[in-house]
Amino acid sequence: MSTAAFHISSLLEKMTSSDKDFRFMATSDLMSELQKDSIQLDEDSERKVVKMLLKLLEDKNGEVQNLAVKCLGPLVGKVKEYQVETIVDTLCANMRSDKEQLRDIAGIGLKTVLSELPPAATGSSLATNVCRKITGQLTSAIAQQEDVALQLEALDILSDMLSRLGAPLGAFHASLLHCLLPQLSSPRLAVRKRAVGALGHLAAACSTDLFIELADHLLDQLPDSQVAPASPATVRTLIQCLGSVGRLAGHRLGSHLNRLVPLVDKFCSVDDDELRESCLQALEAFLRKCPKEMGPHVPTVTNLCLQYLKHDPNYNYDSDGDEEQMEIEDSEFSEQGNEEEYSDDDDMSWKVRRAAAKCMASLISSRPDLLADFHSTLAPALICRFKEREENVKADVFGAYATLLRQTRPPKGWLEAVDEPTQRASILHMLRGQVPLVIKALKQQLKDRSVRTRQGCLSLLAELDTVLPGSLAEHMAMLVSGIIFSLGDRSNSSSIRMDTLAFLQGLLGTEPPEAFHVHLPTLFPPVLACVADPFYKIAAEALLVLQELVRALWPLGQSRNLDPQPYIAEMSAATLARLRATDLDQEVKEKAISCTGHLVAHLGDQLGDKLEPMLRLLLDRLRNEITRLPAVKALTLVAMSPLRVDLQPILAEALPILASFLRKNQRALRLATLAALEALAQSQGLSLPPPIIQAVLAELPALISENDMHVAQLAVDFLATVTQAQPASLAEVSGPVLSELLRLLRSPLLPACVLASVEGFLQVLVGTRPPCVAYAKLIDLLTAPVYQQDGDGGPGLHKQVFHSLARCVAAVAAACPQEAAGTASRLVCDARSPDSSTGVKVLAFFSLAEVGQVAGPGPQRELKTVLLEALGSPSEDVRAAASYALGRVGAGSLPDFLPFLLGQMESEPKRQYLLLHSLREALGAAQPDSLKPYVEDIWALLFQRCEGAEEGARSVVAECIGKLVLVNPSSLLPRFRKQLAAGQPHTRSTVITAVKFLITDQPHPIDPLLKSYIGEFMESLQDPDLNVRRATLAFFNSAVHNKPSLVRDLLGDILPLLYQETKVRRDLIREVEMGPFKHAVDDGLDVRKAAFECMYSLLESCLDQLDICEFLNHVQDGLKDHYDIRMLTFIMLARLATLCPAPVLQRVDHLIEPLRATCTTKVSPLHWSGTYNTNHGPCRFSRHFPGPFCFTNGV
Repeated sequence: MSTAAFHISSLLEKMTSSDKDFRFMATSDLMSELQKDSIQLDEDSERKVVKMLLKLLEDKNGEVQNLAVKCLGPLVGKVKEYQVETIVDTLCANMRSDKEQLRDIAGIGLKTVLSELPPAATGSSLATNVCRKITGQLTSAIAQQEDVALQLEALDILSDMLSRLGAPLGAFHASLLHCLLPQLSSPRLAVRKRAVGALGHLAAACSTDLFIELADHLLDQLPDSQVAPASPATVRTLIQCLGSVGRLAGHRLGSHLNRLVPLVDKFCSVDDDELRESCLQALEAFLRKCPKEMGPHVPTVTNLCLQYLKHDPNYNYDSDGDEEQMEIEDSEFSEQGNEEEYSDDDDMSWKVRRAAAKCMASLISSRPDLLADFHSTLAPALICRFKEREENVKADVFGAYATLLRQTRPPKGWLEAVDEPTQRASILHMLRGQVPLVIKALKQQLKDRSVRTRQGCLSLLAELDTVLPGSLAEHMAMLVSGIIFSLGDRSNSSSIRMDTLAFLQGLLGTEPPEAFHVHLPTLFPPVLACVADPFYKIAAEALLVLQELVRALWPLGQSRNLDPQPYIAEMSAATLARLRATDLDQEVKEKAISCTGHLVAHLGDQLGDKLEPMLRLLLDRLRNEITRLPAVKALTLVAMSPLRVDLQPILAEALPILASFLRKNQRALRLATLAALEALAQSQGLSLPPPIIQAVLAELPALISENDMHVAQLAVDFLATVTQAQPASLAEVSGPVLSELLRLLRSPLLPACVLASVEGFLQVLVGTRPPCVAYAKLIDLLTAPVYQQDGDGGPGLHKQVFHSLARCVAAVAAACPQEAAGTASRLVCDARSPDSSTGVKVLAFFSLAEVGQVAGPGPQRELKTVLLEALGSPSEDVRAAASYALGRVGAGSLPDFLPFLLGQMESEPKRQYLLLHSLREALGAAQPDSLKPYVEDIWALLFQRCEGAEEGARSVVAECIGKLVLVNPSSLLPRFRKQLAAGQPHTRSTVITAVKFLITDQPHPIDPLLKSYIGEFMESLQDPDLNVRRATLAFFNSAVHNKPSLVRDLLGDILPLLYQETKVRRDLIREVEMGPFKHAVDDGLDVRKAAFECMYSLLESCLDQLDICEFLNHVQDGLKDHYDIRMLTFIMLARLATLCPAPVLQRVDHLIEPLRATCTTKVSPLHWSGTYNTNHGPCRFSRHFPGPFCFTNGV
């Protein structure tokens, strides 16, 4: 017998003891054993454990019974299937027992077992078999009417089972439905409620036919005007059931709403508050789950919400006018009197108002397109109801108005429109007009005795301040009064003070500082009191507020409009007290250090004799491992201050500590330390002790590595700053530093920002007097990786490395203009020499391209000859480098090089592609004004080449045309009309592609003019040529991705054309014979792919402009299309499931088949190894909706 089996056997023996304590401890030990993953039971042990636990369920001691029930959960996963079935059979038998306690224990046991069953999706049949065993007995228990307690327990278990294991019960759904429906008319309220919950879960899991049967039954049972009125209880139950179905399976109710909503509207007029509450809750569920289908009923729902939001027949609000003017302290007695007068338990009207507020919130969130209407209709009603007497209702009223504010919030980030749409501006204007009304309505609420009410006010005001920054400045007196009231609240709840401090911090960041000046004498004392509060969370929040006060009221680099002297002593004393304490929570320590940093950085010149103790304390915190990171950040802030705070008392000790941090593994610490060193070098450069600086510099070579480019960039920036301040300090480390820099330059992953930092450092190296490194030596070091390679070393380095080295050569030449001409001549010789390797020539041409911008084109005749010869080189790398150099050098001397380049394009047709690349570089690098004399010649030449046979050449032509249009947009952009109207297909395609190059992700002066032509360009989606339509879609995708404001207002006209391009056209599919086989070729595939890519981009930037249901129609069609398009649609579905789940849930039934077909496709091993597996797409989508997919049979 194994050790585990022996231990289990001894526990089972103790469970038979007559002592209840022995039985309890043995059962507890068994519970611990079963929870271990390593436990393995043999067949005999399984049987004994199951038998003993089932016996203990009937134990006389209640604690032993409870523990035995808990053991059933982990036991399910440890025993074989037939043992689980034994447990279930016994529990079901116990549920029919005459003993109430045993029935209760059996019910709890069944719920425990069901919660631990493995889902059917894992492949286990256990859940299916157990559910089948239980279901029959549950339905019989539900159907009997004698024992109500048994009915209720069975309904509870069935509801749990349906919510978690709906799919395995598929065969029983019909019988369950027919068993549950009669319970809706039970005389007992508890039975009806549980039946409603179970039917909701069943509605989410059952087949479409059964759902229709359920919906029709509920609707048929609801009385209409032709039928005799049913009892109120029956109607309430039916409406509650529809609400439950709406919440759990509302996406399936869409087709029934036209019949359902008018009935719900009619029942709202019945004088029954419980019924009204149920009706409004049902409407809330419909709005959340079926926003599109509820569109025609929005006016009805709006009127109901407005009517019942103020439904309070037992209270006269008009009589409170005088009370609103009284102080809170004086009104305490009258408020208590009101509570006593209106505390009637039969008053259910508050539930109706709460349901109306929640329904209104759902209406606002589900229909963002009606925002302007909501601000004119719903907002005034909500503001008026801020006076609500019931706290729960008031919280939901605040929540509804906050939802309206969140929907009004302008878009953020790169998706924000360049020019704000007119509608959004008008909505914000309406909201600005509501601000005084909101403030007036919240004036008394901010001093309400209820903590929850004040928290709701602060949350709502914070949201308002986010949407309209600066709108609360003129009401600051009232806000400060409320803030001081809450900060002085010494009740048991500390959350109100934390929320108030967070609100004040946000207010300081958005409102103008002048608005706080007059209130500081009253605002400072409670904030400083909170800094000293013993509760660490309040102290941390208060320190943040104090920090924000300093930052906002005395900003760096600006004249001080407020004298800090009256406040400096108290602020520094409060901060120092927290900074000195060592027994504080980590969060308070960090906030105290940060606050000290801000205080010294902003007011260091006012601290006097308190400055040095603060700096000493910061130095102490720098030595502590726990506080060193916030201390480094605080030191950085002080060093960057324009006040030039004297840091000499701590520099000698701080620098070695900072140097040691550069060796730590903590990346955040290394980054913060490098930033601090950079700030110190900039502000204290000349006064830094040279020996200590050399010790710091010795740590830097190890940080200059491609393993962490950000750290490398900061290290190089620091090196450049130190070199400028103390060139002599670099003497000992210049060798190792340059060695690591050259290794970094050979990385093909070098980002542009790091390269720019390296260029700056190299310029400083040769620019100091005397130079730290000689010019010639540095050039030799930079070119050595290429010049010293054995043989033809060109392919040995990545192409990006040649660009990086060339940029550095040009940067060094720019720092020494007197040497640049000689460098250019040497590069020309290297490029011309027949002995030079491919790598040397490529580097020479790239370097000439960059140096030519600094030193001019050099010996022009010789350079032209060398470049033209190189264009005929057998090496493709040399030809590309020469083409690039010709364009870049030509940009620096347009009068000489541009006519030469245009002449070559006319006379050398075989080199058109390379010369076009040169022209593209010249147009991109030259100043627009210098290009104007040549615009007409270049324009004519480019349009002569629009009909070229090579698509690559046409693409370069299009880019050149785009760059040329930027020289004179007002004159050249209108010419596109003529080319689109009269040009050949290739010309039209080239013009549309050129428009794509006019769109950048940054604002540009051409944007307003381009926006006026976008509509005409998008008409090319109706062009008969496939290539033109594909180019138009690529241009549209670029606009949507980079500048949504260009197309946002035109989407109503563009989307039908876009959706048309997603359809498969049979006339574009042709058969190609390949030997004995026939292969279908779809010429329209590329256009469809481009259309679906546009649809995905629209999800990211223009979601609010889309009709999601129409959008999903075309996504659904894409699920049956080509492999590449299916991949796009899977990604889109996963994104839609996150952004707007309700419409997607409505389509789940239609999405199942194409997803099933993809999941069950057999993928060959070659497919697995060569491409991304399509089967992953449905899995990514199903993660967002585990419930509906579990409930769908066969998936």
